Amino acid sequence: MRNGWQVRAGKLDATDAVEPLADAAVLRSAGGWVVRYAVVAWKPGPHKLTLPPLWLLGPDGRADSTAGGTTSFSVASVIPDSLRSPSPEGLLAPLRAPHQDPLPPLAAAALAAGLLAAGVARSRRRPRALEPAPPVPVEREVPDTRWLAAGEPKAVAARAIWRLRAALARAVPEAHPALDTHECLVVVERARPDAPLRELRELLEQLDRVDFASAHGTDVAALSAMARRLARDLAP
Repeated sequence: MRNGWQVRAGKLDATDAVEPLADAAVLRSAGGWVVRYAVVAWKPGPHKLTLPPLWLLGPDGRADSTAGGTTSFSVASVIPDSLRSPSPEGLLAPLRAPHQDPLPPLAAAALAAGLLAAGVARSRRRPRALEPAPPVPVEREVPDTRWLAAGEPKAVAARAIWRLRAALARAVPEAHPALDTHECLVVVERARPDAPLRELRELLEQLDRVDFASAHGTDVAALSAMARRLARDLAP
């Protein structure tokens, strides 16, 4: 490349006697440019090739070309003149691997199997006996009076609902806590017709109203005591 100009060599056409091996190599020299073609000749003797044109490409889009001219070279044969019609040698016989002693591979396999068995036996050893965990002391239930004194009637109502619904679920397994109040009482009425359904319905509805802050001035302590009594009565 000079002043932005580039030299690009054309592609050499193949003949029956000479064939290019790769694209032309363009090299910068002190006196100009050198273009080299790598070729292979299939026949010995003199050869004359017509070179493709050379292209000059300018930075502003201009282009120019010049004839590549001709070149000659000679290929000498390395085959003696006594062999007028040389023929290629036949295929070589397959090479046989040298005889190997099978004992080392067998010994290595046996050693690997022994190490594997030892590792499995080690990993299957008895687990260590752990001491039982110390018992965790259960905290006593916070009395309703403390919750009410702290201004938390909802907590008292929620605990009373949970206690009563748990007692109903133990007495009638179909009346599980996933049911709402109406569905629970329908199941209890079908399974336990002798249960105090009216009292249960009124108590649960009042506790629900307290829990959802829709009932004000309700005696929550009395409702909680009633829930404890009904839970004891429903115990199987």
